Amino acid sequence: MNLVNLEAVSLAYGPNVLLDGVSLGVTAGERIGVVGRNGGGKTSLISVISGALKPDAGRVTHTRGTRIAVLTQHDDLDPATAVQDLVLTDRAEHEWAGQARVREIVGALLGGVDLTAAVGTLSGGERRRAALARLLIDEHDLIVLDEPTNHLDIEAIAWLAAHLTQLKSALLVVTHDRWFLDAVTVRTWEVVDGQVQRYEGGYAAYVLAKAERARQAASAEERRQNLMRKELAWLRRGPPARTSKPKFRIEAAQALIANEPPVREKVELVKFATARLGRTVYDLEDVTLKAGDTTILDHCTWHFGPGDRIGLIGVNGSGKTTLLRLLGGTIPPAAGRLVTGKTVRLAYLSQELAELDPSRRVLESVEEIRRVIRVGKRDWTASQMLERLGFRGEAQWKMVGDLSGGERRRLQLLRRLMDDPNVLMLDEPTNDLDIETLTELEDMLDGWPGTLIVVSHDRYFLERVTDVCVALLGDRRLSMLPGGVDEYLERRAAAAERAEPPGPRVVAEAAPAVPASGLSGKDEREARKELARIERRLGKISAREGELHAALAAGADDYERLIALDGELKELLGERDSLEAEWLELAERLGD
Repeated sequence: MNLVNLEAVSLAYGPNVLLDGVSLGVTAGERIGVVGRNGGGKTSLISVISGALKPDAGRVTHTRGTRIAVLTQHDDLDPATAVQDLVLTDRAEHEWAGQARVREIVGALLGGVDLTAAVGTLSGGERRRAALARLLIDEHDLIVLDEPTNHLDIEAIAWLAAHLTQLKSALLVVTHDRWFLDAVTVRTWEVVDGQVQRYEGGYAAYVLAKAERARQAASAEERRQNLMRKELAWLRRGPPARTSKPKFRIEAAQALIANEPPVREKVELVKFATARLGRTVYDLEDVTLKAGDTTILDHCTWHFGPGDRIGLIGVNGSGKTTLLRLLGGTIPPAAGRLVTGKTVRLAYLSQELAELDPSRRVLESVEEIRRVIRVGKRDWTASQMLERLGFRGEAQWKMVGDLSGGERRRLQLLRRLMDDPNVLMLDEPTNDLDIETLTELEDMLDGWPGTLIVVSHDRYFLERVTDVCVALLGDRRLSMLPGGVDEYLERRAAAAERAEPPGPRVVAEAAPAVPASGLSGKDEREARKELARIERRLGKISAREGELHAALAAGADDYERLIALDGELKELLGERDSLEAEWLELAERLGD
């Protein structure tokens, strides 16, 4: 049953058409991720669906009695209200404390927050958690979330993903966090050119489907240059969690990346980085680092070498930004010595937007730093680099003063890169960047030879651009994490168990747990037999599809034959879509 239906909906702001005759529906229990470029209409689409925004044309209908909850990017919380009154409304303490579900939500999202404090005294991250807690405590038929992971640390994001997958509510979520999309959603909508393209599966399946379309439409060399194929190569070579896709798609994925080179030529990049930097980049020698009365590092010795690609992880307030400021020379250590290499040329992207001359144009602002830069084995002009980061055509001639916060962030990042640094420190670089811009940034960083230190709560970005993870775990030292983010979450969970703090105990999971199938032995055997039958049929369909494409190409001058072949192909694709949906339903029942 559809909770919400859109029929021929159109919406425009001036000459910018965001939705053009869009018809779709949201089904009960469906979990949908919405992706697309910044300014492409994602937020407008979910606002129309939730009823917060009226379309210019078309009809939006809600099933009677549908309960919809919305989390926007910017909250409207009353600063004078106490946190407990905001989140728990009129629930008495003995009432909510006796409900395991409510205790879990409060413990996970507000464990370190004084519930009697006024909302106005909270930080941005704490306000976000409070808004999420208020939404999740009540029951809803449809939950609409716009960038829910903003201001959340890795542990909170993991908990939120696990919690949402256990709910019976339908979910519509806009986010640039690709790990979160893969962990939570079962369908992906891409808002592009006024239309909504629909794909089965989370982000990984969406990338694969996009790559398949590109493979059929482009020549061999164009396919090789396609960024979606490089992204797919990462997905297939990355951690096991990235590869949990239907079996019938694996062969297609392998064929797409057969000739794709490695994401990074590590040996060559390290060799080049060493030539540019020498042996010393940053050496911490018995360093003690403090932020106010808090000791972040206590007599710590650590070496940051040429070509290192390091992801720095820790909870909010653990001292990550303070450590970057120490390495950047902004603050001195309380004790010990920081040795900086003589050839270090640092570019530091902080969370704050740098001052940009509002009277200059975007292209001029970049060209004043450098007109041409070498990335990998190719020279790029300032204009070409701007295009890669989303400033296309006339956007390069906009005044800096007219840019949005996200556009200023991109411009600031590009100015740092154009300065040709050999050490790059990025503090939450993914803020306000859409997925397309993120993939371009990752592609640029793949060929960048130097030392890279990244602070980010975006797990996908960390795993994509760094080679090792280092954590601040609150024990006043730096800890190497060979197992990456998953090991970090395991260590944090183990530490929480040992500490046994008062109140509800909440363990953040690296990914949602897969429920047991709940089928009897006979039913499970029958389901697996049906699964095998579907896979065999899908294999035959895939082979026949290839034959039909070849026949269509060979018979381009035979109109009647083309019509017949096209009709057969459409029937085949319809059968494939039906079988894939059936396969996914069976796999979900079996817990595969």
